[in-house]
Amino acid sequence: MARTNTKPDNQQPNAPEFLAWHVTDKGEKSFWNKVGAAWRHKDGKGYTLQLEVVPINGRIVLRQPLDEPEGQNEKGSA
Repeated sequence: MARTNTKPDNQQPNAPEFLAWHVTDKGEKSFWNKVGAAWRHKDGKGYTLQLEVVPINGRIVLRQPLDEPEGQNEKGSA
């Protein structure tokens, strides 16, 4: 869910500080689906939340991205 724009002077793209997850509960299980990301404002006083979809039920949870093991893709298979 990283943004496609890059910083000037060949710097790395601005990675999101949080990932947005849509969480629904089915009995004792919770199902998590990534729906967007959040970036801190330059002044540190807020966030921009970019959603790829808008859920109509459940809740949206913001979590810091986890460092993925080298060679592992988003689906979880190496």
